[in-house]
Amino acid sequence: MARQYTLHQQAPAGPRIDFAGELNPQQLAAVTAPPGPALVIAGAGSGKTRTLTYRVAYLIENGIRSQHILLLTFTNKASREMLDRVAALVSDDLGGLWGGTFHSIGNRILRRHPGEAGFAPGFSIMDREDSEDMMDGVVASLGFDPKEKIFPKSGVVADVLSYQLNTGRPLDEILSGKYPHFLEYEEQFIEARKKYEARKRKANAMDFDDLLEKTVGLFRAHPHIAEHYQRQFQFILVDEYQDTNHLQNDFIEILAARHHNVMVVGDDAQSIYSWRGADFRNILEFPKLHAGAVVYKIETNYRSVPEVLAVANAAIAANAKQFPKELRAARKSAGVRPALVPLPDSRQQAQFVAQRILELHEDGVPLEEMAVLYRAHFHSMELQMELTRRGIPFELTSGLRFFEQAHIKDVSAFMKWVVNPRDEVAFKRMVKLLPGIGSRSADGLWDKVAGALQKAGVTSAVEPLSPPGNSTAPQQPVVSAADTPTDELPETVANPWEGLPSIKTLLCPLKVPGRSQKSWEQLALTLDELAPDGRLVPPAKMIGSIMEAVYDDYLLGKYPNYDQRRDDINTLASFSEQYESPQSFLDQLALLTSLDHEAVAKDDPERVTLSSVHQAKGLEWRAVFVIWLADGKFPTGRSLENSEAIEEERRLFYVAITRARDELYLAYPRESFAGGFDDSFQRPSRFLGEIPGALIEAWEVGRGAF
Repeated sequence: MARQYTLHQQAPAGPRIDFAGELNPQQLAAVTAPPGPALVIAGAGSGKTRTLTYRVAYLIENGIRSQHILLLTFTNKASREMLDRVAALVSDDLGGLWGGTFHSIGNRILRRHPGEAGFAPGFSIMDREDSEDMMDGVVASLGFDPKEKIFPKSGVVADVLSYQLNTGRPLDEILSGKYPHFLEYEEQFIEARKKYEARKRKANAMDFDDLLEKTVGLFRAHPHIAEHYQRQFQFILVDEYQDTNHLQNDFIEILAARHHNVMVVGDDAQSIYSWRGADFRNILEFPKLHAGAVVYKIETNYRSVPEVLAVANAAIAANAKQFPKELRAARKSAGVRPALVPLPDSRQQAQFVAQRILELHEDGVPLEEMAVLYRAHFHSMELQMELTRRGIPFELTSGLRFFEQAHIKDVSAFMKWVVNPRDEVAFKRMVKLLPGIGSRSADGLWDKVAGALQKAGVTSAVEPLSPPGNSTAPQQPVVSAADTPTDELPETVANPWEGLPSIKTLLCPLKVPGRSQKSWEQLALTLDELAPDGRLVPPAKMIGSIMEAVYDDYLLGKYPNYDQRRDDINTLASFSEQYESPQSFLDQLALLTSLDHEAVAKDDPERVTLSSVHQAKGLEWRAVFVIWLADGKFPTGRSLENSEAIEEERRLFYVAITRARDELYLAYPRESFAGGFDDSFQRPSRFLGEIPGALIEAWEVGRGAF
């Protein structure tokens, strides 16, 4: 039977906190809530951390000993911040308080009971690289012949099994929904799970997921251990509850089963992580699953001006599954409405953002107080190029700079070698993508290819430029916003494959490792397509051939985020359509990358932030640009036929809007030159149509304005 608590027992001596004076009425109601299950819906910018911190202080001030409190967070940083704030509020020793991430708390418990969990004391914790190394051996033991079938890499297998573990969903459902190309390997995935578990126990090692999964298993297998912690943790507080997955929720429910004093804090309108296993139903159904649960709403926003919040409230209103709320501004009106900015095309969208950033900076807004947000990383490519051309420093939180990503460099390597067969680095990068070829094999192959090239008299495609009568090559022109991809200077082009029937005649006779033979032959045929009859095809056609014949299968087996990387390469292909010559295209990539690194090397600490909306959650800036607000981009094309997916996309849009403190710009191109192999007209995002026109200011920007 659950123990009943009355707060204000054995209150400590000393000065008491003026909770009513330091909290607004909604925060105060949540902080001083009586024992029992409670759901706190804390809107964006409403002081969620402050509410949790004061709740812990309130419990301690009212006689609850710190060792009876458990505070669960998603990051160590959040945990440290909250505990530091509590320590500043109360005079009690907090040494007994358990606070940390789900996995750190799981690790602490498992260290106390390793034997009952099936491990020896002193077990190791494997990082991601360690885990993949162990999975490499597991995958190899499954007996797949790479000459016959391409089985997913160990990293992909680990991701699939981790996702299943954290969501609790059947494997076949996960494969059919997220990885349909691997559905035929369901039995092998099951076998891989068994072998991986056996190897971990033999090595007395756990991976990151085990720290929680093994703890939940420990509680279920040994009820007396679960009861010990249920008695200890009389009050449980959970941060960012909307982001919990199935496994994390099981952990909470087991620990709260005795006392039911669990307060979960979050915002259903910011639940945006279903792709990594978060279950929106946890927060939505909390009141139904916990008898007597009280819902508290905190709706006063201290971050944004009223004009931004009006747009945010309108943006989320269309979601059917939510706890209705209305953010109210603590700040005064700025007198400026958010701007809706349709642009003629995607290049001018990038130019507009860059120009407006410069204008705001001239008006006194520091670069670090500005951010550009987008739905997917590849949406930032043209903007990265435009900012680079204008010398505007930026930092990326959504990933590597576009042209530095592994898959972009991989595809470029194929093209570089065909254009310049003497490029040893490009050749080795290309062949190491094939099964059975590592660094040593690549070195040996290069020696053979270099010899064959010399014997055949193959040269590089482009000779150095040299004006008549001058032995000094002209300086490379600096790329500016006004530059066009047309070739203004003549190139002296030598056909590197002249005199050869085909590239495959050069490569196919060379001896390669047996398991690589089939892939090597396919590579030779593909390279032949890039220079049929010795003539280099345009770069967009090269990229299409590389993807279709070789690289698409590699992406499928190598990366769990195949769709995102494929979108990146589609964007690269569309960008390359501006160029007839693959040499000009590759020169442009190299030039942009060089300028990019020059910008990074500057000492100026000011940087504009470029970020996906997912990475921007929890952050804020004075001025925020949200770009690519077109159907199929934001929301994504894959979400358009699924009502639950559309609602999550709308929540993502809401998160983007609520990052802005003072100024908000909502932009989209009417025509796209990125994201597919053909130019296409864009429809404005359906989310924009849900915002009343009176709340936004429509800007008109004509073609050629920049």
